[in-house]
Formats: sequence, structure tokens, C-alpha cells
Amino acid sequence: MKMIFAVIKPSRLDAVLEAVTEAGASGLTVTEVRGYGRQKGKTEVYRGAEYEVKLLPKVKLEIAVPADMTERVVEAVAKAANTGKIGDGKIFVMDLETAIRIRTGETDVAAITG
Repeated sequence: MKMIFAVIKPSRLDAVLEAVTEAGASGLTVTEVRGYGRQKGKTEVYRGAEYEVKLLPKVKLEIAVPADMTERVVEAVAKAANTGKIGDGKIFVMDLETAIRIRTGETDVAAITG
């Protein structure tokens, strides 16, 4: 099993959710986060005063998938989140040791599918 973490632009969330569902993922967790990478923030103007926003709003997705589905889901996220502009985000893939569905006690792949 693998855990896919993706940090994307909030404007791409709906497209990514649709792509991940079509790729076969049965669920995910979405968190609103703030951060920066190469973008290093941006300058905005509010009531005539200029100020710097260092941490930009992003959305973090956590998707647990069986190992054989990993590549398909990663490609779906990458394609749907891509705008071709700086700040599109990152995808991280990590090994997932154990998963347990609390309601039924199912473990591992059975806990994260269907």
C-alpha cells in the first residue's frame, strides 16, 4: 500500500477530485494549508497599502491506495493539477505500513478499498 500526498492550488481541487475518482481511488482527505516553495509568496494591495503574503493558500490531499494503483492515481493528480505555472504543487508517495477500518476491523487493502 502507498500513501500519496499532494499539495495543489485550491482552484484545481474539483478537477483533481474528479480525476482521482476516475483513476479508482475510493476515498481521500482534503486539508486547507498554507505554504511556499519557489514562489516565495506574492505582493498584494489592500486599501492602497501594499503588503507581502509569504504563505500562500494551498490544498493538501492524502490518498491511500493499493500499490498497483499508485502510478495511475499519481498521473491523474499530476495531469489534473497542472496549469503550467509556478506554484502548481508537489506530489509525494510514501509506503503505508498498515490501515485499519475502525467500523469493521478490516485491515490493509481491504480497509482502503470499496
